[in-house]
Amino acid sequence: MQQLQLIVIGGGAAGFMGAITAAETFKDANVILLEKNRTLLNKVRISGGGRCNVTNAVATLPELLKGYPRGAKFLRSLFETFNNQHTIKWFEERGVPLKTEPDGRMFPATNTSDTIVDCLMKAAHHAGVKIRTGAGVTQLKPVPTGIEVVLLSGEVLHADRVLVTSGGHPQLSGYDWLSELGVEIVTPVPSLFTFNVPSIPFKDLMGVSVGGVGVKLAGSKLAETGPLLFTHWGVSGPAVLRLSAWGARELSDKNYHFVSLVNFTNKKPNEILQQLTDFQRDSGWRAKFVSTQAPFGLPQRLWKQLVELANIPDTMRWADLPAKNMNRLVEHLTNFQLDVRGKTTFKEEFVTCGGVALSDVNPKTLESRKVRGLFFAGEILDIDGITGGYNFQAAWTTGYIAGKQLGQLIE
Repeated sequence: MQQLQLIVIGGGAAGFMGAITAAETFKDANVILLEKNRTLLNKVRISGGGRCNVTNAVATLPELLKGYPRGAKFLRSLFETFNNQHTIKWFEERGVPLKTEPDGRMFPATNTSDTIVDCLMKAAHHAGVKIRTGAGVTQLKPVPTGIEVVLLSGEVLHADRVLVTSGGHPQLSGYDWLSELGVEIVTPVPSLFTFNVPSIPFKDLMGVSVGGVGVKLAGSKLAETGPLLFTHWGVSGPAVLRLSAWGARELSDKNYHFVSLVNFTNKKPNEILQQLTDFQRDSGWRAKFVSTQAPFGLPQRLWKQLVELANIPDTMRWADLPAKNMNRLVEHLTNFQLDVRGKTTFKEEFVTCGGVALSDVNPKTLESRKVRGLFFAGEILDIDGITGGYNFQAAWTTGYIAGKQLGQLIE
């Protein structure tokens, strides 16, 4: 019997997991991994500031699924086979223990992504995966005996099965080589981005972080809570990134011109008004200058600027604060308007909303419903997660399950 040839296109997290799993599962098969770049696992290297946010430590399946603005329903049954707990075990069995940070993100105990890269490279080598770099694919041609893989160089490779893990692409044209096979593509738009606020009224707050902030899109139900970070171009931080992920399509439709409302206290205006009124009556606060002590756990620098924006002089004491200024301060604290004009990619972690339509993919095997012997895994699929290890988890899961199916007999 002729040796089964399995080709994986894309040398990222999903591609390596798929190739390793296929080679370990189908030991007699010839598994080839093709990567168009000269380097491998580029996103793994830069993720988490060079530490690699491997997964998230959430304890239950429903909690894990909450991390996916798109694809949660599709992932549900896949996670029953391979989820974050399996990922932790997979790396530990290969000598890479993971550690959990307070926010649930998990990193290698060594604190460097090189550990994950080395682990995947060694596992691929040990399993017998043949890796080719500088091998971009320009076309797939289904033939009676399988699929022909046409490289940019003109070389044609024969595959019995093909797993595509080439990642997301910012332009719809990046999926043309799949569209011409009849595969449905959901138009890609960016996800996980920060907000550009050219006319931000705050000065010199770059690098200042505020915890427990409520951020929402004006005129929409879209809202998130979490830390907010001031940057030199606007605002970032988990609350903003999560909002950008859940609102990826809505914000794209607005061409990234919208008003974001920020509640720095994450409390209702009447609660804040009551607390500020209490300060006026409290003997310990009455004689103090409004600008000198920041309440609600706010950074002093931010508080001082909010006070200034409410037209409250530095010499104003709590006892003398007029109701008009008090109300303006409450408005700034609980409903501050940021005029967003554009976006910036979060660090170098480009994530797309869109890709291969999940309706075109078998949810048990990850095989294409349109092309026999063609499988998909990773960000090429219309699946994306919020920041915190969710995108890598989707890559490990889909890569593992596609790898398990890649050499099976196709009925």
